[in-house]
Amino acid sequence: MRKNLAVLVIAIIGVAMLFSCAGMTAKPTASNFKTPVITLESFMVPQYDGFWYYSKKVKPTKGRPGDRGAPLPMTFLFNIENPNPYPVLLEGFRFTVAIEGFDLVTVNNDDAYWIPAGKTDQVRATTMITARSALLSLLVTGGFKLKAMGMNPWQALEKWWTGVPELKVPVTLHEGAATFSAGGVTKVVSFQAKFP
Repeated sequence: MRKNLAVLVIAIIGVAMLFSCAGMTAKPTASNFKTPVITLESFMVPQYDGFWYYSKKVKPTKGRPGDRGAPLPMTFLFNIENPNPYPVLLEGFRFTVAIEGFDLVTVNNDDAYWIPAGKTDQVRATTMITARSALLSLLVTGGFKLKAMGMNPWQALEKWWTGVPELKVPVTLHEGAATFSAGGVTKVVSFQAKFP
């Protein structure tokens, strides 16, 4: 009887130790830190006010004259997959938004997000460009490229402002970089995406 009780007590202690070891998470090291995966889940224009532009020579109905253009807000929803057996901290990310190969804005997100071990979480980034800022970018850096495409800046802007909200013009994200850390180990992950 005592022998059976001793075997039972040892078995219970062994099972308890097994479960406690299984519940322990691995310690992050440079050799076991797996690269998190970033993918673009969706893209949308959360508010659309059409395409318009007026110069400072035009007297507005209200307000002051100035070179102004329609806004184009864009929201990107990313899936962040953490393949590690421990949580990782997304310490910030950045990417450049291009429409038809023309860089229009670089987005910097310095927010911090914990991604649970072995899980996928989502992070949203919103930015906005205006027809005025896009025009200046095109005039400074894209004039020759537009000319080679047989377009002028105004044609390009109208095409983008009317096509992007309807997902008829592709939006590309490039030069993406996200910084992840866990337990003193840091890794920068590059990413790119295109939608649709």
